[in-house]
Amino acid sequence: MTEKHLRVVEGDTGANGLESGSAKTERDDDMLKVVEICAGAGGQSLGLERAGFRHWLAVELDEQAAQTLRHNLVKVFGYAEKEATDTVRVGDVADPEVWDPDEYKGVDLLAGGVPCPPFSIAGKQLGATDERDLFAWAVELCGRIKPKALLLENVKGLSGTRFTAYRQRVLDRLREHGYIAEWRLLHANRFGVSQLRPRFVLVALQPQYAEYFEWPQPNTEHPPTVGELLKDLMALGDWPKEKLVEWVQRADKMAPTIVGGSKKHGGADLGPSRAKAAWEAMGVDGKGVADGPPGPNNPRVKGAEHPMLTVEMVARIQGWYGTDFDEWEFLGGKTSRYRQVGNAFPPPVAKALGEAINKALRKEGEPRTLVENTDVVLDPVYKVLLGSARPLTVEQIVERLAKANAPMEQPEVERRLNHLGHDFELMPTERSNGDLAYKLGEFKAFVGQEDHQRHDLFSKNRSKIS
Repeated sequence: MTEKHLRVVEGDTGANGLESGSAKTERDDDMLKVVEICAGAGGQSLGLERAGFRHWLAVELDEQAAQTLRHNLVKVFGYAEKEATDTVRVGDVADPEVWDPDEYKGVDLLAGGVPCPPFSIAGKQLGATDERDLFAWAVELCGRIKPKALLLENVKGLSGTRFTAYRQRVLDRLREHGYIAEWRLLHANRFGVSQLRPRFVLVALQPQYAEYFEWPQPNTEHPPTVGELLKDLMALGDWPKEKLVEWVQRADKMAPTIVGGSKKHGGADLGPSRAKAAWEAMGVDGKGVADGPPGPNNPRVKGAEHPMLTVEMVARIQGWYGTDFDEWEFLGGKTSRYRQVGNAFPPPVAKALGEAINKALRKEGEPRTLVENTDVVLDPVYKVLLGSARPLTVEQIVERLAKANAPMEQPEVERRLNHLGHDFELMPTERSNGDLAYKLGEFKAFVGQEDHQRHDLFSKNRSKIS
């Protein structure tokens, strides 16, 4: 290990869940324990370890990403080989054959970057009816293992109107489990990442810790532009110096959101058409990822005018940059490594959140006044239906909203009912006059039900899920 890492010593397991005789660091006893689901190649893992958390368990579906995580637990954090192997499990996180959540009750933090396609604008936004949706399941998992804190991150799409009732359901359920939860849209470029990457984050804590939690404050300094950040890597290529200077000046912007894609996606590229256009404006060919920096020995796509980025360059843009994060190594072929990078939670953002949660769990600072006794309603139509014992027509919903000082016109109510129907059973019944009345039924999301449709859908689409 390098000097900045902790010396590895032998020790017994004690409370940290390690097997007797496994390697651990001198600071392990002072580090908080985290169980991470959908861990990927370790973006969140790296940030949380830098924030003072030690992994008790990490579960990941993709074998190659899991190998990358194991490799770096040893290389960067000094885990023993057997310890790293035991810590990282491969498989469907909802499969009881992969791990037993009851063995991890009372862990300090449950964290994860659950699959984003159910909420992504680039997808169909199926929400609760998408077999990849594990957000609601993670909330039930939180209620089962009772961690002191929960951290879940996802795409900006989850913050949209389409999912207002879904979010409300999550907040309500966490409150039933005994947690105080908050949502926040965080922008990676405000935490030192050279990328316009908004992420929707949920943090929930047990009440005794929640009063000490404060969202991390953004950096006051602007991150480097793409040109500044990648200048030294681009200079490794054999292209003319004047061309390099010209490119650095042209790439004087933040990068658009890096898109890792999935097994359905095909080869590695820098995202949809809008993203490719933004890259082209910065002098980057976004149709693929290069094997090396630009020059005559680095073939480009036929007819392309600009250089492609390498996986190493994309990793820098994703936040693997600077002394805290630059030692991470990605294993596998180019496409696999690119996806591991592109699908990750930027380590600097994860570190900032981890530090804020760490302080709260240690009850550092002044406690704040909580407002959990007030009813915060994200979707008033959802709230009206939730509070009604009988089915309501659209007209009746409009009347109740008006009485609750939340007036809404009939077309808006109908639109929200349509949204609600994606995630809840609405069970419309026809009145004698032909009007339809709606009653809020079961939440469609997977929360561990043995008969849920996710099991069949997952089995049918297993080869395409990443």
